[in-house]
Amino acid sequence: MRFGIKTIDELKVAGRTILLRVDINLPIDHQSGALKDITRIRAILPTIRELSTGNAKTVILAHQGGDLDYDNLSSLKPHSQVLNEYLNGAAQFVEDICGPTALEAIKRLKPGGILLLENLRYLAEEQTGFERTLRLTPLEQAHTLLVRKLTPLADYFINDAFGTCHRDQPSLCGFPELLPTAMGRLFEKEFCVLSQLTQSPDRPCLFILGGVKVGDSLAVIERLLENNIADRILTGGQLAKFLARATGKKPDNDFPPKGSALRPLWERALDIFKRFGDKVVIPVDFAYVQGGQRVEAARGEIPPNVRTTDIGYQTVKQYSSLIDSAKTVVVNGIMGDFTEPYSMTGTRLVWESLCRTNAFTVLGGGQAISAATKFGQLECFSYISTGGLALILFLTGEELPVIRSLRRGSQLNSKKSPEPFSSQHRRDYVSENLYFLGSKPDKNKS
Repeated sequence: MRFGIKTIDELKVAGRTILLRVDINLPIDHQSGALKDITRIRAILPTIRELSTGNAKTVILAHQGGDLDYDNLSSLKPHSQVLNEYLNGAAQFVEDICGPTALEAIKRLKPGGILLLENLRYLAEEQTGFERTLRLTPLEQAHTLLVRKLTPLADYFINDAFGTCHRDQPSLCGFPELLPTAMGRLFEKEFCVLSQLTQSPDRPCLFILGGVKVGDSLAVIERLLENNIADRILTGGQLAKFLARATGKKPDNDFPPKGSALRPLWERALDIFKRFGDKVVIPVDFAYVQGGQRVEAARGEIPPNVRTTDIGYQTVKQYSSLIDSAKTVVVNGIMGDFTEPYSMTGTRLVWESLCRTNAFTVLGGGQAISAATKFGQLECFSYISTGGLALILFLTGEELPVIRSLRRGSQLNSKKSPEPFSSQHRRDYVSENLYFLGSKPDKNKS
């Protein structure tokens, strides 16, 4: 075991059916239907190849988009096409998750075979809204449709989806209750590299945060500063715009009044600034588009009724100076809309500073990685993580739901069933475990 979790080295995979959970959630070009970035797909290839060459029957489970990312909610068919470019056409794809078509495809899978099932987020139980509302216990997750249908056909569950560590959903935390469990090679690599970083980062340690999930970002900022992990936090994107409004130095329209859903976040932001002062750095200027041209103005001088789209050049200079003096830099988020010519400057120039620095640099998050790919800067970074929010939360020292689940599964099933289940054993085991949730075991089911 490593970090209390089994690895692939401890499994006898030859001839066995493996449920392999991966994270290949990627931005999609809605005009062409193509994937904008395939970094996460390349990252899981070592695990898939190892299982396939070891004559395992590999069933891949993955999600794309969701109820909080509806624009990217789509089929995994484009992902299967990219996988097959790397796997010489060896990966099958079925437009089903746990229905009759999927179950039959799993049963027909030959040793060495690879099967990708359809988007898990097409199941209501895998949606983020259900996760946050229902807050299922591990055994309740094991009782969901997905887990009940697939577990009897599987010998092992392997999680290689480090980027989903912060999620608490059946496809991630339900299977370890019922199947011998391990982490994949990517998960193992991420855990090793990032654990070293949390134990003793070289200082000054700088974090660069952006993105649109302001509530999550504020929680992360609090943990990073309270635990003395970050020396400074530089902000960009929607987070920076929100913080500028919250502190009364608005970059665009009036801040929401009392009664707004954003009011609690505003109060939380003020508390952060009161406690940590200048450790959270807000842009000193912003850019916006007017008359088809990029225009920049100081933070307190933005005209009313304009939408800021990027940080300004003075902020770039400030951020570059802080990056130059840092020894460790962790990046998760962008400075502005890097897809448009008039608003990509901030992200491109800050990323150029990251390429010049001698600091150990960690890049994570889909948008941040996509920007580095677009600007040809991906190779500049010391380490590319497949995690976004999962990366940052991991670095705060929090034990995330998936890690807790893998540790529990490694302990539970190493005691109950150190060897893969026989077919009858699997059916009995699932029935007995689910019985405690009120599902009467059916010993006569063949």
